[in-house]
Amino acid sequence: MNPLDAIIAANRAGAPALPSVCSAHEDVLEASLRLAETLDRPLLVEATSNQVNQFGGYTGMKAADFTTFVHAICDRAGVDRARVLFGGDHLGPQAWKAEPAEDAMAKARDMMRAYVEAGFTKIHLDCSEGCAGEPAQLGDGIVAARAADLAEICELAAPDPGALRYIIGTEVPPPGGARSDEHGIVSTPPARALATLKTHRDAFAARGLDAAWSRIRGLVLQPGLEFAPAHIDRFDIERPDDLSPVLDGHDLLCFEAHSTDYQLDAVYPDLARRHFALLKVGPALTYAWREALYGLSHIHGWMSGAPHISEEMERLMLASPGYWQGHLHGDPDQQKRLRHFGYSDRIRYYWPQAQGAVATMLEALEGMDPPEPLLAQYLPPDTLEIAETLPLPWPRAMLLASVQGMLLPYFAAPGE
Repeated sequence: MNPLDAIIAANRAGAPALPSVCSAHEDVLEASLRLAETLDRPLLVEATSNQVNQFGGYTGMKAADFTTFVHAICDRAGVDRARVLFGGDHLGPQAWKAEPAEDAMAKARDMMRAYVEAGFTKIHLDCSEGCAGEPAQLGDGIVAARAADLAEICELAAPDPGALRYIIGTEVPPPGGARSDEHGIVSTPPARALATLKTHRDAFAARGLDAAWSRIRGLVLQPGLEFAPAHIDRFDIERPDDLSPVLDGHDLLCFEAHSTDYQLDAVYPDLARRHFALLKVGPALTYAWREALYGLSHIHGWMSGAPHISEEMERLMLASPGYWQGHLHGDPDQQKRLRHFGYSDRIRYYWPQAQGAVATMLEALEGMDPPEPLLAQYLPPDTLEIAETLPLPWPRAMLLASVQGMLLPYFAAPGE
């Protein structure tokens, strides 16, 4: 039995949602894992097809490398490996969508094999985006047929197919949040959600995948929230819950919400109440880490006269603009501000290149004793309070504490 079954069943009975941390940032993962251990709660850790695939993705890791990486963090931090569930996010042809569909799907099949062989058991089947020569958004029939195709590959390749659990859907936001500054996010109509379930059921049946269909556990829907580089579309907790009835007669299913980053604390237990049992978060966590790091750099500057680390980050981002060009809009000054402070957090792609500079600054700060007023100037009270509970050198404790403060509301139960 996959632990997701019990988590979803408990949520249908009123329990909290399961946070899904979608990040390959080592400090973000350690902070999240330590928090789950402290709360004695499970944690879903997900890798995307862009981050991790058979070619290494942008992290340089294959699927088996990622599970090894996360387990090493668990061991170092004293976190029980058993509380970690591994998920594959946006698994499908989208990492190769610039190629013809036949080629992209062939690579997607190879990726699916690698993920399930590495022990990923929560599989998000994402075939929602078109490939070369196709519309940007595909029709439900094509999406469902491709999802069934990839599910069949998983069933054949998994060491234990019975351990797999699938997430489906056609209204899937792009990885990492919105790509534009358009407002007016609209939630998925219930009729469309029901049609998506039927279309996928028919596609699985056409391939004789009844066993795989019995392992479907989630449907990606748009609850009415999103974020973009310069704004957040806030979820309205006063809006009627017209999506929960979609689950009537589907006792094993829940909803999955993407792009939940930066919402008000009260939103997360309310989404759990509406049976969004899986809540994805990613950029908000690296954003929180960057906030604390920039604060520490200001403190370091006051104590030593060192330049702010943002100068090094700006140099790196300008030298290799591929991760932010096309995602950030406005004049050059606006783009500069969004490179560092935008909600889409495109700066997260550059931290591996800055590891040496970050490590040098943190090491220098360890030997310093900044006065409390200086700490309070650049680090919020919650971060300072959480940091005191972490058995780490104080600069790293501040970084992890900032991440934990951002993630903690995701664990709240409905009514809290």
